[in-house]
Amino acid sequence: MKYEKEINRRRTFAIISHPDAGKTTLTEKLLLFGGAIQTAGAVKSNKIKKHATSDFMEIERQRGISVATSVMTFEYKNYLINLLDTPGHKDFAEDTYRTLTAVDSVILVIDSVNGVEDQTRRLVEVCRMRDTPIIVFVNKMDRDGKNRFDLLEEVENELKIALHPMTWPINSGKDFKGVYNLHNKSLCLFTASTKADGEDTIAIDDLSNTILDNKIGERDAAQLREDVELLDGVYGQLNVADYLAGKISPVFFGSAVNNFGVQEMLDTFVQVAPKPLSRLTSERIVTPEEDKFSGFIFKIHANLDPKHRDRIAFMRVCSGKFERNKYYHHVRINKDVRFSNPYSFLARSKDVIEDAFPGDVIGLFDTGNFKIGDTLTEGEDFFYTGIPTFSPEIFKELVNKDPMKTKQLEKGVQQLTDEGVAQLFTQFGGNRKIIGCVGELQFEVIQYRLLHEYSAACEFRSLPYYKACWLTSKDNKKLEEFLRFKQQNSGEDKDGNPVYLAQSEWFLNTEINNNPDIQFHFSNEVNK
Repeated sequence: MKYEKEINRRRTFAIISHPDAGKTTLTEKLLLFGGAIQTAGAVKSNKIKKHATSDFMEIERQRGISVATSVMTFEYKNYLINLLDTPGHKDFAEDTYRTLTAVDSVILVIDSVNGVEDQTRRLVEVCRMRDTPIIVFVNKMDRDGKNRFDLLEEVENELKIALHPMTWPINSGKDFKGVYNLHNKSLCLFTASTKADGEDTIAIDDLSNTILDNKIGERDAAQLREDVELLDGVYGQLNVADYLAGKISPVFFGSAVNNFGVQEMLDTFVQVAPKPLSRLTSERIVTPEEDKFSGFIFKIHANLDPKHRDRIAFMRVCSGKFERNKYYHHVRINKDVRFSNPYSFLARSKDVIEDAFPGDVIGLFDTGNFKIGDTLTEGEDFFYTGIPTFSPEIFKELVNKDPMKTKQLEKGVQQLTDEGVAQLFTQFGGNRKIIGCVGELQFEVIQYRLLHEYSAACEFRSLPYYKACWLTSKDNKKLEEFLRFKQQNSGEDKDGNPVYLAQSEWFLNTEINNNPDIQFHFSNEVNK
């Protein structure tokens, strides 16, 4: 238990939501409170040329969306917070799902105007599979949106999660006057475009106090008293144990753009959010308090610094203490490796660190040794389980537009597919390179990054495939025979595993029925 103090002050969480709900803006405001940045950048703003810290890739700045998870570490009130801002767009959902394996809790941002959207449902399902604790932040209260009671009901019914309001809004849209904190009985008044400071917060223990009428008007004060009475009767005090078990989600209301309601949430979050949790491995459950170090790679990012062609592997420390320049065991390749420059991050800017503790997310310089899902330990042989991979849904052939740049293209494709957002298949019988992705937008990002980061021009041609299936069989002869017959529709992934590319559901089912000795797998599990 020698690292108990360090473990207890760590909080590692991800911010998730449907695109445009205000995730990246909220990230900026949290960094502002943590003193990590001086001016918060807006995602969409014509006047200011300051972009969001977490959207560090050029393409993110152009489009105003996040396409890769970024990692930010900052201190707040003696807590060390590791914050991961995830892409909201469904085409990059894979990145987000993997990130959720590396955090202990999440903040879910809901747009008060649009309510629950498609991507929100999917993300919450992933959180529920793992019982990840969720805090809900209802954003954009200064816009005319849905009635607050209707909104709570919609979130509960649609996402199947039990809510517990911690703050309560006074009106919404242009009549939005602020929030009442049910937890510490204080009123926080809203003034657009200014930072809420201590002067705007008034402690009101007794709601019958006339101060309330003076501050927000008699009608709103009467409404608030009625609402609070109702809420107290229904919800009562927050049961922290139920929140940690993922059964209840505290709810906060505010406006991230105006920096309102964010601090209240952050103050509650650092107090109630879980400290680093135990993780399941192939051998046993590993607890953070163990003396020996272990951690896993959940994300790889090429060219974080475009000038240096670097590759950074992001690792979550799960137990023990990670130290710079110390040798650790790389389980998959059975080799000892050491790191002279491990990093902590603030999106693209990074600092070299000497050590890291459970809960920390650090960057390791990668020379091509790492794959997503790799485990590092202090000598023990096990790997962390449950890191998802997905079968692609869209397939396109990669066509080189400049034969002089073949080498750059190969290198670029290799590195970008290592990041896990796309998969590379090479067709048997020819040398056709096929890229498989979950969404259309990924192809645009790959094309853009190949051109700007590797100077390799390419285009994509659509292919009529329906699904990629990984093949295994106890009878090697039968597998070889199948691959020879199906040369046009088969290939291998970048690790040399055989893959069948089915043209339709009917073709796939026919092949499964005709070849009982061959197993068809829809995902290539990272650790078998």
